[in-house]
Amino acid sequence: MRRRLAAGNWKMNGTHASLDELRTLAQQHPSPGCDILICPPATLLDPMSRLCRDTAIACGGQDCHAEPKGAHTGDISAEMLADAGAEYVILGHSERRADHGETDETVAAKALAAWRAGLTAIICVGESEAQRDNGATLEVIGAQMDGSIPDGADGDNLVVAYEPIWAIGTGRVPMLPEIGEVHDFMRARLAARFGPGVADQVRLLYGGSMNPANVADIISVRNVDGGLVGGASLKARDFGRIIAALGK
Repeated sequence: MRRRLAAGNWKMNGTHASLDELRTLAQQHPSPGCDILICPPATLLDPMSRLCRDTAIACGGQDCHAEPKGAHTGDISAEMLADAGAEYVILGHSERRADHGETDETVAAKALAAWRAGLTAIICVGESEAQRDNGATLEVIGAQMDGSIPDGADGDNLVVAYEPIWAIGTGRVPMLPEIGEVHDFMRARLAARFGPGVADQVRLLYGGSMNPANVADIISVRNVDGGLVGGASLKARDFGRIIAALGK
């Protein structure tokens, strides 16, 4: 059985004062029925990981460089993330692809770096509104998975998150059959490449305006193993309700 994962992506939000939300979350969910992950901005990773010791909450990074060290001003290596207490790293988020021109090849190189450092890579895929309107959703998702996921993936080092670009932060969510179609496709794509044994172990998350009001419906969809949550993960009350739903 794949254990569900509630993954919070704080994006470029949060200061040390925000750690109070983490303390509240840890107190409210000492023994959750799902895995909990928070990916804060890099400035908070070390203090957050210290707070998370002896709790059910894991920490992760929001990006990493492909190289372990070097003259890359402003970048953070996967080894640095691990040293700061990270266990996961989000890679290929649509905001990184759009704002920083990241390609599937770039994401794959970063995933190899994550594995080199012992991190689990959460690789994001998703189509634009125009691509969905043109009926190209599965073609886009398939190409992103093929190009962004390196050989050697398994259930311990890989999580795949489906985030339709047009649903991120907009309040819009695909219809449940649409979510199911993509997640079934992703599972089959993994099985065709890595074998059914590996495919059955890899957790598939849905992201894109998941919130306490819609989480129960979304996780009822086959092959949805949790959520990659943005804004709703910033507050313990909201994220706690999502955790509770995933833990049932």
